[in-house]
Amino acid sequence: MRIFELQPVTVPVAGTDDEFPVRRIYCIGRNYAKHVAEMGCDIKRSKPFFFGKPADAIVLTGGTVDYPSRTSNLHHEIELVVAIGKSGRDVALENVLDHVYGYAVGIDLTRRDLQAEAKEKGRPWEPAKGFDLSAPISPIHRVEDVGHPVQGRIWLAVNGEIRQDASLNELIWSVAESVAELSTLFEVVPGDLLYTGTPAGVGPLEVGDEVTGGIEGIDEIQITIR
Repeated sequence: MRIFELQPVTVPVAGTDDEFPVRRIYCIGRNYAKHVAEMGCDIKRSKPFFFGKPADAIVLTGGTVDYPSRTSNLHHEIELVVAIGKSGRDVALENVLDHVYGYAVGIDLTRRDLQAEAKEKGRPWEPAKGFDLSAPISPIHRVEDVGHPVQGRIWLAVNGEIRQDASLNELIWSVAESVAELSTLFEVVPGDLLYTGTPAGVGPLEVGDEVTGGIEGIDEIQITIR
């Protein structure tokens, strides 16, 4: 007998009564050149690198996020999220979009001071990236409803002030390239989410901030920091 039960983490599927159960959350670092530059890194195109967040870091749009402990520099990062709907390993680039179920808008919340310390000391990023409530997300929109986005505005505002404003066509690694590369490291499985990186303009959040954002042709997202 199980000593306790864990509730599955799910994300609504837009326009349906369905729920998308979340298995793993993968994230790509440094996937927009201007953001790479603002972080003081080399903008030369190299293979994408991945880090993770736990599934229970999910926060649905409209939710409230507690300002996390052990940081004084919480940052926002608006991102296109890919939802995987078909399993595969070492998926060929020409076939990889067949493995995508849909897309959403996400925010990769980051303890920037802990990330800087981890970089300096060569330590893992989990405390900086994988903390509680660090993965807000909109409903998932099915490919048959929105297609595969390759361009369109991606933006984020704090208390109505635009902070991040770019286009999906500025991605260094496309969705297809990113998922194909991910599948060489892990088997991609239905229930996986991939946060595809953030454009320039990341910055700090404070208690009481209302954060809004969106991706043209996909959806919008809203959270409050308390």
